[in-house]
Amino acid sequence: MSIVADRLSRIKPSPTIAVTNKAKELKAAGRDVIGLGAGEPDFDTPDFVKEGAYKAIRDGQTKYTAVDGTPELKDAIIAKFKHDNNLTYTREQITVGTGGKQVLYNALMASVNPGDEVIIPAPYWVSYPDMVLLAEGTPVAVECSKENNFKLQPEDLEAAITPKTKWVILNSPSNPTGAAYSCDEMKKLTDVLVRHPHVYIMTDDMYEHLVYDDFTFSTPAQVEPSLFDRTLTCNGVSKAYAMTGWRIGYAGGPKELIKAMAKIQSQSTSNPCSISQAAAVAALRGDQSFLKERNDAFKMRRDRVVDMLNEADGIECLTPEGAFYVYPSCAGCIGKTTPDGKRIETDEDFVTYLLESEGVACVQGTAFGLAPYFRISYATSMEALEEACKRIKRACSSLKGEAKAA
Repeated sequence: MSIVADRLSRIKPSPTIAVTNKAKELKAAGRDVIGLGAGEPDFDTPDFVKEGAYKAIRDGQTKYTAVDGTPELKDAIIAKFKHDNNLTYTREQITVGTGGKQVLYNALMASVNPGDEVIIPAPYWVSYPDMVLLAEGTPVAVECSKENNFKLQPEDLEAAITPKTKWVILNSPSNPTGAAYSCDEMKKLTDVLVRHPHVYIMTDDMYEHLVYDDFTFSTPAQVEPSLFDRTLTCNGVSKAYAMTGWRIGYAGGPKELIKAMAKIQSQSTSNPCSISQAAAVAALRGDQSFLKERNDAFKMRRDRVVDMLNEADGIECLTPEGAFYVYPSCAGCIGKTTPDGKRIETDEDFVTYLLESEGVACVQGTAFGLAPYFRISYATSMEALEEACKRIKRACSSLKGEAKAA
């Protein structure tokens, strides 16, 4: 009899972490590898945020805190939601977790019963379906095509809703595509959800501040206030503030759900790190002007990567509205043969070829629920991105034969 629980057979390790670890292993072995798999800004945490952490340490804020967040951090989050999203919460409607992932996990574990369905637009962040499966729910992937800019269409959402639907998860801007819903696009989705009062909405707004080309961010409860009591609005400090390692995520939502999430957290991790919470207060209350400078740098990288990828044989890449990812199609390479005689049958074959032949580490689209694509994170230096794109172009031009007909 195995010591490992049966429930683990339902899920798989994170493919994005696996690619990042593989790239690190190859680098350690002396290979020249450019890792484009990690969803992590290459910028440092701002100094004023670090100062908030230093002050907390000096002031002795090193003890346990309230399970789901200090009053100071909850108040900072309340002010953020009001200022940025015109959403009004009380402390009882706010939860803080050890990263955005724990917030999402707690919510699903606290609310999903066996057989409940959770609608997940695909491409999706790799962890959504597995967290639903761990909660004994049923993930329902709804394909969002390149022709629709990888965005969920209202008619497809309507068709996916059943009496068993408990949640729909909306991630804008998206990981892995960078696609973001305009206010009008979001309103069309919320119009559908208004008609189905048994469905709850979980929004993953982690990339809210990473938008380009004068795009205006909108979140569902802001667009349709009647959905406020059915919406868990999730966010965090990881991406915009380059605080991935600090592990602070948060959400605002219905009191009953927030209380249930706190119960789960009290029996798992207990409170998030006290020093990280103090740093998050500094981040949310501090001068936000640095965001524009960093966004300008991300936009330049995005534009350069999109241009260079579209010059590669067999690659097509859309220009996303936000985040720091592109999700190019490699359909024009499927069916071709590598210089050493291997046939490219899948997007996983393609990214393996890129890694082995040119030392470029990407993540296959299959991991995100839509093939044949691959995800590139442009949260690294322009120099590294340009070199990686040159290598991808070289790898594509080295392929022989004709692409498989779609």
